[in-house]
Amino acid sequence: MSLEHFGQPLLTFPDAEKSPLSIRAKALVFVDPRSRQLRQELEQLAPRSISVLIRGETGSGKELLARHIHRASDRGGLFVSVNCGAISPTYADAELFGYAAGSFSGSASSRAGWFGSANGGTLYLDEIGDLPLPIQIKLLSALENHEVTRVGAHQPSPVDVRLVAATSIDLAQAVAAGKFHERLYHYLSEGHLELPALRDRVGDILSLAEYFLGIYSQRLDLPVPLISEAAQLVLERHSWPGNTRELENVIHFALLVSTGDEILPEHLNLLETPVSLAQIEQQAVQLIKNGTATEHSALKHLLESLTQTLERSV
Repeated sequence: MSLEHFGQPLLTFPDAEKSPLSIRAKALVFVDPRSRQLRQELEQLAPRSISVLIRGETGSGKELLARHIHRASDRGGLFVSVNCGAISPTYADAELFGYAAGSFSGSASSRAGWFGSANGGTLYLDEIGDLPLPIQIKLLSALENHEVTRVGAHQPSPVDVRLVAATSIDLAQAVAAGKFHERLYHYLSEGHLELPALRDRVGDILSLAEYFLGIYSQRLDLPVPLISEAAQLVLERHSWPGNTRELENVIHFALLVSTGDEILPEHLNLLETPVSLAQIEQQAVQLIKNGTATEHSALKHLLESLTQTLERSV
């Protein structure tokens, strides 16, 4: 199956099969207008040397954006990915910045740490808000001074690391609550990317669905079914609280339970959820911002008709 859909290529990386990342972390589409705007911002930031902060919901593809930034830059070193929530608070200093030989019991040799491993490359810190405050302070110092002092070392070591951080929370609120270092937040905010939730970039949904369908069909040695028009509507109308991760699971399941040459709505296992007024307003705003003149006219007539209906019912 081709990795191009609807005229927009998916980002795929040559070493994808060697990567421990899940399938979802190997592709990204830029079909929806909001995604295309994001790509423009991303391509402007990538060649620069500044740190980048990506904000987006869990499962929306923040690490993929970080990898694309690294690949689009001129940095020849490694891309090192670290989940800050998985770092031990006790050993966070040593894990990030390394340690000298003899610093710990049984540590006969030194270790460069994640910072040292990313020297000349990019360090990706997922959920940076989970880092302890003392480590945040040391991280800022390392970024500003381009050097780190390993645990147990007496002299700092020079480092050339570009930081790309990600968060699913509003770090400004964490700063206001005293849970995130204010200067580090401002340092990161110079290069800021907002990754929209999947429900806010509806134009990407079918392209991603077909990508996952093709990948899983190939892996499971199954024929590639079509996605019926009815199933397409269900996919586009779903709110996707789990974002791309949820879409991947839904398509995987649908492929396994479908029996014909088409995926139908019942194969998607998505419960119908009532649309809230907030969702309707959000979709209308998106249509106003990104819709065509014809769509604007249709929306205007619809609103006028609904207003008349509402007035008659009062």
